[in-house]
Amino acid sequence: MLNVLNTIDIMEIKKFIKSELTGWKKSEIICLILVFTVILVNAFILKDSPVAVMSAICGILYTMIAGKGKVSCYIFGLMGSGCYSYLSFHNALFGNLILYAGYYIPMQILGIFKWKNNLKKETNEIFKTKLNKQETLKLTSFAIIASILVIVLLYDINDKSPYIDGITTVLSIIGMYLTVKRCVEQWLVWIVVNGLSLLMWLDLVLKGSRAYATVIMWAVYFILAIYFYFTWKKEIKN
Repeated sequence: MLNVLNTIDIMEIKKFIKSELTGWKKSEIICLILVFTVILVNAFILKDSPVAVMSAICGILYTMIAGKGKVSCYIFGLMGSGCYSYLSFHNALFGNLILYAGYYIPMQILGIFKWKNNLKKETNEIFKTKLNKQETLKLTSFAIIASILVIVLLYDINDKSPYIDGITTVLSIIGMYLTVKRCVEQWLVWIVVNGLSLLMWLDLVLKGSRAYATVIMWAVYFILAIYFYFTWKKEIKN
C-alpha cells in the first residue's frame, strides 16, 4: 500500500515539474543562464556576500517564473525573501526588512493558494486580470499618503535611504497585493520599485557594501518587469 502511495506521489511530482517547465522560450532560458553566470563570476572575483548571491538567484527565478504565471514561483520567492530580509537588516534598510519579513513572506504563502485556484487547465498558468478605474484611484491615493507617512517614520529611526526606502516599501506592498490578484498593473509598480531599488543599492555598494549580486538582481528585475508588462498586456488583450 505504501509503495503504491509513494508511486502516486512521485508521478504527481513529475507531472507538476513537467507542467511548470512548459511554455518557456529558448531566449528566456539563455538569458537566465547568462545572468546567473554573471552573478557567480562576479561573486567569485569580487568576493560577494553568499547571502546576496542566493537572494539574487532566488529572486530572479521568482520574478521569471511569476511572469510565466506558474505557482512554483513562490517557492523561490520565499527563499529569496528570507535572504533579502537578512541583507536589509545588515545594511540598516529597516523599511525593506519589515516589508519582506512581515509582509512578503505571508503574502507569498497566500499567493500559493490564490494562484492554485485560478489556473488554466490546459497550460497550468494563471488567468491574468486588470484593475478597473475605481481600484486604480484607490491604490494611487493610498500610495501617496502611505509613502509620506513611511518616509517620516524611517527618517526618525535613521534609515540610510528614507525616501527611496519609504517609497519602495509602500509600492512593494501594493505590487505584492496586485501580484496575488494576478493584475497586469503589478508590473508597472515593479518597474518603479525596481528602478528606485537599483539606485538605492548602487549607492550602498559605492559606500562599501558587499552586495554586488543584489545590484545585478535589481537591474534584472527592472528589465523583467518591462518585459512581462507587455507580455501580460498582450495576453489579456487577446
